[in-house]
Amino acid sequence: MHLAISLNIAATGGQEVLDFGQISSFVCKAEAAGVDLVTISDSADEPSTSPFEATTLLAALATVTDRIGLVAGASTLAHQPYNLARRFASLDIISHGRVGWNATLRQNPREAANFSRPEGFSDQDFRRRAQEFIGIVRGLWQGWDADALLFDKAAGRFHNPDKMHLLDHRGEFFSVRGPLNVARSPQDAPVLVMSGLAEADRGFAAGAADVVMLDEPSPEDAKAACDDLKRQAQAIGRAVKVLATVPAGLAAESLDDWFASQGWDGLNFALPAYISALDDFYDRVLPDLRRRGLARSTDAGATLRSGLGTGGER
Repeated sequence: MHLAISLNIAATGGQEVLDFGQISSFVCKAEAAGVDLVTISDSADEPSTSPFEATTLLAALATVTDRIGLVAGASTLAHQPYNLARRFASLDIISHGRVGWNATLRQNPREAANFSRPEGFSDQDFRRRAQEFIGIVRGLWQGWDADALLFDKAAGRFHNPDKMHLLDHRGEFFSVRGPLNVARSPQDAPVLVMSGLAEADRGFAAGAADVVMLDEPSPEDAKAACDDLKRQAQAIGRAVKVLATVPAGLAAESLDDWFASQGWDGLNFALPAYISALDDFYDRVLPDLRRRGLARSTDAGATLRSGLGTGGER
């Protein structure tokens, strides 16, 4: 089983804001303990203070870690697809293939007002727009063949034009020509993680995501959602890794319920931005997980995609 940690660095209710030293120390400890990936998000439905923008933080974390996967949440409301695809492609090069994008399909009503849409989007429009956005990003990540970039200064050839693919997307919400002006990802493409799924989103996730993080309230609900998602993925010839999200404050006997339920590929522990919560997870929960054998193998692949066992699209 794979082990992930979701860390929301948005501080609410007057709590102390985490600094980079505290965050990086925890991520390094998680890496040493065999955690597969850590997801950083920085949003909240109420007024909050976040010390860093999540993708910027990932760039810094990539310089102090070697193996752990680094995933950032980035909203489809707060970015344009071309810039977001380029940013994650760059982060993947910086990290030597350890980066992923957590694309949530849950709308935060506070975000749209900061990006020229004070009225927000209807649920239907938001879903269609998010799906189009994600499709564009995936297409841009696949714009260069593996050996397309030549960098042949003597011959004056930057790339082989036959191995460059224009996206030329014209859709309901976006128009994007492509390609990215960033080299191909070391792991074929950054890992696409999806979360915040409603039942109606599972078909789209089955066809697009590499990893899905379920947010169901109980092991029974998570198993039903996992079975449905994997069935839909299998029907179209895909394999999606599914992680069940677990509140980190559970007692050991409650964790047994999540381990007993079959179907998912690992667990994702959601942690708030409290130093006490990080310390408790490292001191109490991680040792229990190691005893259960839920830890990254020492011979796991060098990239996040290879470590998770998610193949490329090519």
